[in-house]
Amino acid sequence: MADIANKYPENVPGKFFVDNQCIDCDLCRETAPENFTRNDDGGYSYVKKQPESPEEETQCKEAKEGCPVEAIGDAGA
Repeated sequence: MADIANKYPENVPGKFFVDNQCIDCDLCRETAPENFTRNDDGGYSYVKKQPESPEEETQCKEAKEGCPVEAIGDAGA
């Protein structure tokens, strides 16, 4: 389960975040490409934009549920 205390600093403020368990599998970037991006130097994903529509919200939830290491968190903000 993702831990907000270990979230990457690049995550934009808001509900969803990625923590340091990310293994750079690309699932979240494929599932919600408008919301997740990659830190090329660090080799991990982070939230570049919080969802702004019901479709983006659904995609972010799908990415969270599909994450193989549970690195995506939902702070409920």
